[in-house]
Amino acid sequence: MHVPDGFIDAPTSAVAGVVAAGALAVSLRGARRELDERTAPLAGLVAAFIFAVQMLNFPVAAGTSGHLLGGALAAILVGPYTGVLCVSVVLLMQGVLFADGGLTALGVNITDMAVTTTVVAYAVFRALLSVLPRRRRAVTVASFVAALVSVPAAACVFTLVYAIGGTTDVPIGKVATAMIGVHVLIGVGEAVITALTVSAVVAVRPDLVHGARGLRQRLKLRVDGELVDVPAAAEPVAARTSRRTLWVTGLVTSLVLAGFVSFYASSSPDGLEKVAHDKGIDAGARPHTASGSPLAGYGVKDVADARLSGGLAGVIGVGVTVVAGSTVFWAVRRRRGTDVSPASTAGTGV
Repeated sequence: MHVPDGFIDAPTSAVAGVVAAGALAVSLRGARRELDERTAPLAGLVAAFIFAVQMLNFPVAAGTSGHLLGGALAAILVGPYTGVLCVSVVLLMQGVLFADGGLTALGVNITDMAVTTTVVAYAVFRALLSVLPRRRRAVTVASFVAALVSVPAAACVFTLVYAIGGTTDVPIGKVATAMIGVHVLIGVGEAVITALTVSAVVAVRPDLVHGARGLRQRLKLRVDGELVDVPAAAEPVAARTSRRTLWVTGLVTSLVLAGFVSFYASSSPDGLEKVAHDKGIDAGARPHTASGSPLAGYGVKDVADARLSGGLAGVIGVGVTVVAGSTVFWAVRRRRGTDVSPASTAGTGV
C-alpha cells in the first residue's frame, strides 16, 4: 500500500507530513518507556523482519497481490510506540534506497501504514485480551483479529486522504469499495503471518513479547482430584532460548526470506497498485525521486541475473534496516537512561 508521488496533492501531503512528524515525536517519547536492554535489540530485528516479509507478495485475487504491512506485528511484539517507529524505519529505507513509496508521500505512508495500522491493531488487541481467558493462546487469537482489522482500516484512511487531496477525479465511492474489498483479503494474509510469528516468539520467549506480559500460562497440579494453579514463582521464565539465539535466528530468517524466498513472491500488483490502475488514480503519478538509486525496484543495478540481483537487494535491505533500526532504538534506550535523574530514584532503593 505504498503511496507513490503524485497520487496526493502537495497541501494534503504536507499536512500528512506534519501529522506523521507529530506521531513520531510522541512515539519516540513513548518508546523510552517500552524499551529496555532486553527489548531494544528485538525492536531493530522486528524492523528488519518486516522489511523482509514485505518483499513476499502473496496472491489474493486474480491479478492482485498483497504483502504484510507490519503495524500489528510490531505493536504486539515491541509495543505500540516502538511499533510505529519500526514500520517508519522500514518505510524510510524503502523510499530512499528502493524507490518504493514516494518521498513527497512519506508523511502519507507513515500516517497510513505505520500509525493507523499500529494504533488500530493495538486497540483491537487490548480490547480482545480484556475479555479472553488470560492464556498465551489468547495472544495468538487477538493477534490474528487485530492484524485482520488493521489492513482495511489503513485502506479506509487512504481513501479519506484521497478524498481530501487526490490528484485525479475518481468517484470516492468507487475508490472506497475497491480499496476496502481487496484489503480485507490482504488482511487475511496479514493476520496469518502476524499470528504465526507472534505465536512462535511467545512459545520460546514470552517475556520479550510486549503483548504477552502478564499473560504467562500457569502450570496446574491435581490436588485431591482438583486442578490448582502452581504459584507463579515456581514457573521457569523463558529458559529455553537465549536473547542472542532468538536474535540470530530472526536475522537469519529475515535474510533467507529477503535473499532467497522473495524470488518466488507474486509479481502481480499489490492492492493499491491494482485499484489505482483500474480506477485511474495513477494518472497523476510522478517518477520517483530515487528512481536512479542502485537498488531501485528491489534489484542491484548492473547485476543481470534477476535472482541474484533481487536476492542481493533483499540482503542489503535487511542489513541496512537492522542497523538503522537498532541504532534508533539503542539511542532511544540510552535517552531513557539519561532521563532518570537521581531525584527521580530517591527513596526507591535504586
